[in-house]
Amino acid sequence: MLGYRPFLDFATDAAWQAGRLVLGYFQREAAVELKKDETPVTVADREAEGLLRRLIEARFPRHAIVGEELGETGHDSDHRWIIDPIDGTQSFVRGVPLFGVLVGLEIAGAAVVGVAHFPALGETVAAATGEGCRWNGRPAHVSSVSRLEAALLLCTDTAEMRRRAPESWSRLEAAVRFQRGWSDCYGYALVATGRADLMLDPATHPWDCAALFPILREAGGSFTDWTGKATIYGGNSLATNGRLLGETLRLLRSG
Repeated sequence: MLGYRPFLDFATDAAWQAGRLVLGYFQREAAVELKKDETPVTVADREAEGLLRRLIEARFPRHAIVGEELGETGHDSDHRWIIDPIDGTQSFVRGVPLFGVLVGLEIAGAAVVGVAHFPALGETVAAATGEGCRWNGRPAHVSSVSRLEAALLLCTDTAEMRRRAPESWSRLEAAVRFQRGWSDCYGYALVATGRADLMLDPATHPWDCAALFPILREAGGSFTDWTGKATIYGGNSLATNGRLLGETLRLLRSG
């Protein structure tokens, strides 16, 4: 049986094609608009999502699609592609290469395929349930760090962490060896490939999470919300190497 492999191969190619389109706008003057939530969007976001949707519709015409820029379209299907054409638009518009194209597939409510492609870095992390996780084609695994005092903690925006969860953030900062602000989906890719140990965000959407969920799970780690529930719909997210999940959740929940 082929399992999820055909979907994974398709998602990898689609993310690469969208990434090639996005690179055509990278580090060039491009008009930036602000959406209702005050987050930026560019022509690159819209064109890349349009390309991803056309690719999906041509290959899987009966599947549903959910995207950051154009919402949900398509059939009422158990198969839903959940896409983010540029995760990390703030980085993209400033010419920083830590942005990614995210392509995820949910089947019957389970996130089973995920690709995070970083076109400006030449990196791709891809996984499907039962297929393992690969980083540029080679097996990817989370780190073996088992103590928070030896861990590297990542988040997208330290100021946002202090605003939304000041006590939790202070406890985690004090517990780990060091923390960095390597942002958005790249931070999760660093955890999945063993280069960091923890990554968290206080506010996320399904299109931020769908591709990352199978990547972290297949790499041997965990992807949960801040209550410890394995979900892409929690409104916040935590990725760990698995060994640090329990202690991290305890610090997040402490009064």
